Amino acid sequence: MLTHILIQDLAIVSRLELDCARGLTALTGETGAGKSILVDALGLALGDKADATTIRAGQERAEVVASFDLTHCPSARDWLAAAALDDEGDCIVRRVIVRTGRSRAFVNGRPASGSQLKDLGDLLVDIHGQHAHQSLLRPNDQRALLDAYGGHTTLAAAVAMAFRDYRTLDRQLTELETARAERAERLDLLRFQVEELAVLALRPDELTTLDQEHRRLSNLGRLQETTARVLAQLAESEPAIEDQLRSAAVDLAELAAIDPGLTEPRELLETAAIHAHEAASALRHYLDGLDLDPAALATVETRLAQVHDLARKYRCVPAQLPELLATRRAELRTLETADQSLDELRTRREAVWGFFSTQATALTAARSAAAARLGETVTGAMQELGMAGGLFAVQLERFPPEAAGAGGAERVEFMVSANPGQPLQRLARVASGGELSRISLGIQVATAEVGSVPTLVFDEVDVGIGGGVAEIVGRQLRRLGSARQVLCVTHLPQVAAQAHQQLRVRKETLDGATHTRVEPLDEATRLEEVARMLGGTEITRRTRDHASEMLSRALAADRT
Repeated sequence: MLTHILIQDLAIVSRLELDCARGLTALTGETGAGKSILVDALGLALGDKADATTIRAGQERAEVVASFDLTHCPSARDWLAAAALDDEGDCIVRRVIVRTGRSRAFVNGRPASGSQLKDLGDLLVDIHGQHAHQSLLRPNDQRALLDAYGGHTTLAAAVAMAFRDYRTLDRQLTELETARAERAERLDLLRFQVEELAVLALRPDELTTLDQEHRRLSNLGRLQETTARVLAQLAESEPAIEDQLRSAAVDLAELAAIDPGLTEPRELLETAAIHAHEAASALRHYLDGLDLDPAALATVETRLAQVHDLARKYRCVPAQLPELLATRRAELRTLETADQSLDELRTRREAVWGFFSTQATALTAARSAAAARLGETVTGAMQELGMAGGLFAVQLERFPPEAAGAGGAERVEFMVSANPGQPLQRLARVASGGELSRISLGIQVATAEVGSVPTLVFDEVDVGIGGGVAEIVGRQLRRLGSARQVLCVTHLPQVAAQAHQQLRVRKETLDGATHTRVEPLDEATRLEEVARMLGGTEITRRTRDHASEMLSRALAADRT
């Protein structure tokens, strides 16, 4: 819900800060005092089109900051998280309008686009009257409200999911059928490529082995020459290194008998002689096995040339050829079994469509029953709200079977006849802003327990009514305020008296400049304000008594 709003240099407001409470809050004041500026400011904060002419005269920018508690608004929390704009549960929206340049918007301190602000605003606040954000005028929202009212949102979600599954299968089937025409040509190409790659039969680790063998065979002369020279130095020359090491070890053995300190060097020399002997043996074995066949090098070079030629042909590195073969084989298997896949997809698609149709039919029946109940309830509320003879109906227009979608098999439309004898027409076409507000109020009261938007604003809901009807409007707003946060701009004392709290909007002149001021009213000042609304310029004791009675009646109604 809305917890705080700050308005800076907007219209005739220089600076205004206001804490907002739960329940029904009435905004009252003299005509022209600026009561609707609060509504306009909230609309700007939630994505309404910005206009530089709304900036206070003499200032270069205007600013609106609105804070919301999202404890009971999971849809807004989810939206913020998905947009990476969340901030520990609460939400602060800031809109800055500049005289030159584009306006800027921020959500929780991070820049946001105008469309993001509007999408978020639709989840936070509904403004009813001659303003934007009237969710009840949007067909999708009307459908969602009917489903929530009827208690079949789970069924509606199942219908939407079944349709999405059907569309996925239908798209896959279309792609396969389109590819089928090109399948024969592709099959011939794949078979040739698989055969060519299979003939090469390159093992995953073979390229490394071939590279190593090529280096060895390319350097056979050097390997033989150097190895033979080292072998001669170790064991076959005069004097050989092995013999010199053994002789030195014998010399030190004699001296070690005199000085034990030479024992360790003697042992190291003996070990070195042994290692030299073993190295010489290994070199002889290596030389005996060294293949000097020139044909071996040619064989390796031919194999490497085949590998690199095929890699260039397929535009990949040589090491990727085994993976390429596996990929081509998999695609070949898929195409070779495409007819079977097409048949299976058709069967699955028809099964999912059948399930969707069954669920959609059940949803249509549930919506029809809920539509009748909602129509009767709102029609009854219209009679109480000063629209005698008015009718409200929820129209379900069936789609052709091929036009059914995620929303079901019908279009949901709220229809209204505001006066006796007038035909039903779409709610969006109701001409009178006051009538639209009262109809919206009746719908909101009827669906208060299932609505998802936490804050409702009614601007001029009491236009064209008075007396007992005005008191009924006030009671309906108070009832709605027990379930949601409701802000109501009103001229009628019967409505204001029903509010849980009241704010007075005043226009005052300071230093030649006009300012709008909003102040919360305590018990005494509220009595005076309701009395002013009853009595006009002259407030008598009888007027105050009447105001007191109205306020007491509202409190007493809560206790009964």
